[in-house]
Amino acid sequence: MSYTMTVSPDFSPDHIAGWYVFNTYLQRQLNIPIHLELYNNFDEQRKAIANNEIDLIFANPYDASMLVREKNFTAVAAPENSSDEAIIAVKEGSQIAHIEDLKEGTRIVTTDDPDVNMMGMIMLEPADLNKENTSTTIVDSYPLVAKQLIQGNADIGFFLDESFDSLSKFVKEQLSILIRSQIFVIRHVMLAGPKLEDKHQDIKNVLLNMLNDEKGPGVLNSLGISSWENQEHEDTEFMIDLMDTLVG
Repeated sequence: MSYTMTVSPDFSPDHIAGWYVFNTYLQRQLNIPIHLELYNNFDEQRKAIANNEIDLIFANPYDASMLVREKNFTAVAAPENSSDEAIIAVKEGSQIAHIEDLKEGTRIVTTDDPDVNMMGMIMLEPADLNKENTSTTIVDSYPLVAKQLIQGNADIGFFLDESFDSLSKFVKEQLSILIRSQIFVIRHVMLAGPKLEDKHQDIKNVLLNMLNDEKGPGVLNSLGISSWENQEHEDTEFMIDLMDTLVG
């Protein structure tokens, strides 16, 4: 049987090749065929998940909730000492210096990244802003969020912190960070599905021991990950409960 792995569409484009390298590495370590399928957006990926086409996924926190609770996926590992945080940025030189400076009618530009959008909207609450009194433009990538801000087509932009930090120096010099979230426990996780149930422990072992393998460190570097750490079921449930509370 062949299995399918995918990655949350919000990963850095710089790591596309790295995920193919990782997939090849994983196949050789587990001695099973795994096909890597990368989707252009969250809608396409969620259709594949709904159709039970995915067996292994590096999932964003928002989708992890659905995968664990509705599709019986199990978290096996997460990048060590990592968390997903959101950044709200403005164009450099903007008169907006604080969240409270924002007014009704604020123009937001963002991607369709669900956890970033959730955190971004939470950070707007001190300005009494919500979906009803703001306007939002969705673009395909974080570089395009930056472009819209720089061109003056939006007042603020939502970014995944890792994606903001990976923008070129030239682009970042034209932007200013308004606020960065500090939630700490929300993060991407590697989830394995029911069809791989008998391989869950093997997958966990491979990931946790990559630093000790001759080729492992190079593969990790290609992903921009220092190492993997164990993700206990209780950790995942806590993150999901927190996400539910924040959304509520």
